[in-house]
Amino acid sequence: MPVGVVIRKTPGVTRWAKWSWRAVALLPGAGPADWRELRREGDAVEYHAATVEVEMHRAETEAYRVALSDEPPSAFVILRPSEDPEADEEFKVFSITVSPFEAQDYADSGEELVERVPMPPALIAWVSDFVERHHVEEVFVKRKRDKKRIDLVEDGIGDERIRQTADVYRAPTSKRKIH
Repeated sequence: MPVGVVIRKTPGVTRWAKWSWRAVALLPGAGPADWRELRREGDAVEYHAATVEVEMHRAETEAYRVALSDEPPSAFVILRPSEDPEADEEFKVFSITVSPFEAQDYADSGEELVERVPMPPALIAWVSDFVERHHVEEVFVKRKRDKKRIDLVEDGIGDERIRQTADVYRAPTSKRKIH
């Protein structure tokens, strides 16, 4: 499903960051966009930054259920720093995911900015329908220990450097005698 991303640009609060960029809304079914200005309130500007495809996979339905159970249900916008130093926009929209597990992976890398954005009702309905059709509950199987006895191994026994049979735990000594 194509989903548009609304980014809000506000003045930075520190001298090191001139602007603060934040994903604030999603537009399900949006058409193509390239930083089209939507609204301006003083220094704050909202842009329809981009429209990207949201993909879901049947193996990830457990993650989608977690996203739907959040209050409010949320999707995650992944922003990457712009590679063009001349561009007015500091970030570009890389991806949108409805999996909090995937979003955590991006956040852990430290390369991307991950923004949590509330899902609009149309996106909630689409994700819920997908989960309902494809989710298969996995039965929990408790792992059992194998029956191998590991307490029978005695370290140090059979060390070929030790010739005495009386004390098998003795450390090997050098053949050099001290006078």
